Amino acid sequence: MAKKEKDFFGARITLYLFIFIFFWWSYLQIFKTDDFSVQNQIFGGTYWLLALCGGLSGLYISRKWGGLGSVMGKAITFLSFGLLGQVFGQVSYSLYTFFFKVEIPYPSFGDIGFISSLIFYIIGLLYLAKATGAILSLKNVSKIFLALLIPLVMLTLSYFLFLKGYEFDWTNPLKVILDFGYPLGETIYISLALLIFILSRGILGGIMKSKIVLILFAFFIYFLADYSFLYFSYYGSLHPAGWNDIVYAFAYYFMSISLFELLNVYYEIKKLQ
Repeated sequence: MAKKEKDFFGARITLYLFIFIFFWWSYLQIFKTDDFSVQNQIFGGTYWLLALCGGLSGLYISRKWGGLGSVMGKAITFLSFGLLGQVFGQVSYSLYTFFFKVEIPYPSFGDIGFISSLIFYIIGLLYLAKATGAILSLKNVSKIFLALLIPLVMLTLSYFLFLKGYEFDWTNPLKVILDFGYPLGETIYISLALLIFILSRGILGGIMKSKIVLILFAFFIYFLADYSFLYFSYYGSLHPAGWNDIVYAFAYYFMSISLFELLNVYYEIKKLQ
């Protein structure tokens, strides 16, 4: 009998961890005394374990699909790298807080993980677009227009939210690059996710359709987390164990279970062979 997602060890661990994190966060919201308390900081420095479980499990699942030898295997591999990039970034931030006991600088070592995460997600989505046939749909002229319109709208939104009136400080060029790179990267991956959803609707069917929709939903949650992080960072209301952290926890969880569902697809295909 083929394994099911519920029987996959990584899926069980991720589920139990998510439930624990959600109730822990809820407890902190009810009984918190200080936004920057030690308990809040510990929460902010540990919920990345969800991304670690999902990322490592995703690498295992990608091997089932053929790893870098198949299009779907490549998509899963790079999506998993994206989760692990988040782990690198968050662990680096925790080191500044708990070991070096200094305010997290910007840019910092952790930004290597966060910016690489965006790059990995974009690459993963490009392979996913190829695997779902979304790229072939671009032969239609109206869909080409749509493919250009969505990123334009998202870039306009990014500009008015974060970059309007931006003052360039070329004494710190890396900061300027990241200030533009984060909104741009997030615009690209959510645009790709929307395009895959729209362009592949008439192509996908059977066991694959709901799984791809789940991945795209996970990216929508990710988009909310990333944009809320940028918004709170720009307007000065970011703190550990806040709403932004729990949205990231949801994003990590949904991204993880979407990868677990692709393991189910693999076993379903095996059953049919």
